[in-house]
Amino acid sequence: MAVSVASAPGKVLMTGGYLILERPNTGLVLSTNARFYAIVKPINEEVKPESWAWKWTDVKLTSPQLSRESMYKLSLNHLTLQSVSASDSRNPFVEHAIQYAIAAAHLASDKDKEALHKLFLQGLDITILGSNDFYSYRNQIESLGLPVTPESLGTLAPFASITFNSGESNGANCKPEVAKTGLGSSAAMTTAVVAALLHYLGVVDLSDPCKEGKFGCSDLDVIHMIAQTSHCLAQGKVGSGFDVSCAVYGSQRYVRFSPEVLSFAKVAVTGLPLHEVIGGILKGKWDHERTEFCLPPLMNLFLGEPGSGGSSSPSMVSAVKKWQMSDPEKARENWQKLSDANLELETKLNSLSKLAKDHWDVYLGVIKSCSVLTSEKWVLHANEPINEAVIRELLGARDAMLRIRILMRQMGEAAGVPIEPESQTQLLDSTMNAEGVLLAGVPGAGGFDAIFAITLWDSGSKLTQAWSSHNVLALLVKEDPHGVCLESGDPRTTGITSGVSSIHIE
Repeated sequence: MAVSVASAPGKVLMTGGYLILERPNTGLVLSTNARFYAIVKPINEEVKPESWAWKWTDVKLTSPQLSRESMYKLSLNHLTLQSVSASDSRNPFVEHAIQYAIAAAHLASDKDKEALHKLFLQGLDITILGSNDFYSYRNQIESLGLPVTPESLGTLAPFASITFNSGESNGANCKPEVAKTGLGSSAAMTTAVVAALLHYLGVVDLSDPCKEGKFGCSDLDVIHMIAQTSHCLAQGKVGSGFDVSCAVYGSQRYVRFSPEVLSFAKVAVTGLPLHEVIGGILKGKWDHERTEFCLPPLMNLFLGEPGSGGSSSPSMVSAVKKWQMSDPEKARENWQKLSDANLELETKLNSLSKLAKDHWDVYLGVIKSCSVLTSEKWVLHANEPINEAVIRELLGARDAMLRIRILMRQMGEAAGVPIEPESQTQLLDSTMNAEGVLLAGVPGAGGFDAIFAITLWDSGSKLTQAWSSHNVLALLVKEDPHGVCLESGDPRTTGITSGVSSIHIE
């Protein structure tokens, strides 16, 4: 039986919160080892002779972590989905991903419509699974009487069930309480479904996705355009797209695309055939900018979940936009300073990567020495020109991050939203004052989601212990610069649980 399994990573937006919504502002976004998986296989092994006359076929969508299974009918004429499940729990991200991936397959199959039609008639069985790190399992850990530590998280089964709301029966109307950690689960899920379906239907070849494919661009670019379109339509708005770009290509420096590129998608509701809509989108002028970026060597990403319940990014973004309109001069001044500080941090990190490449032994020695000291003592090791250069860049990166935090707080106060709430400020200050911590901040739009920290060498274990003592749960997330991947099989049976995949895409 033909089976296609693809995965896509979650993200951490280090710099560019809010600014990334407008061109030409940049953002530094790290992909992680937390991944969403999509498994696509046929419902039926064989196609019955009489079924060739059918105008509909079956699509089954299963989410084991939510104990949900949804059935759809796919119109073979219009390529649209119709839910036939009794439950009202819909997943618009997956539904749009299915429709637009199928439309792209229809567009790409001019010469071999029969083979595609056969795949459709066999039905599509789609399973989605998200790494535990996308969700908060704090309540389960506490209810088991376990300490709030990453070791306790590690005892959970991979792809653990997501907690249901207490007080509701386990019947058809039971809605899951999905407390998330802010890693961009919807973007990773959408991208994984698009990639797995396009590979299964023969539109892209995920084993070599950088080569030019059927639409005159790389297969990765095709996945990106269809995933962006699906994600924006599911959200009901054209966002910056950094989360989908990260899910497709991995860690990067990102400048958003012009929203007009998706104007074609907006007319889909007027009845234009979906394959024509997707044709217009694939030929559109996608003007986003993407540059490779990753953390300098011997630096590690850590995420800490404070247990405050997370935040609603869309409502915070709309409050900031309202402030921009009500006080444009102040907003412009804040954004310019924030843009300068973001660029300064990027420059310092790139400089550290270059120093590591050119003077590895000295760089290694400095990083090891600083990893056991608080930042004010780092200058004690600036006893040679290269040592001094490394320490100057380390301290410069810290200063840039402190400026970013001040400016983000000021924006939040002016807009009346908790971008860096007081509780997070205290946590971040104590984190940045710990031994071997380069910087810390609230990722993306901020709020009460998990905070991030960048540590030197192996100082992370001390930090996670300090966090645990403050009831902050260190997640098992690490930076992994790879984007969308073709997997060797179902991650529940192959033992892939944290982004260690069969084929990595550079």
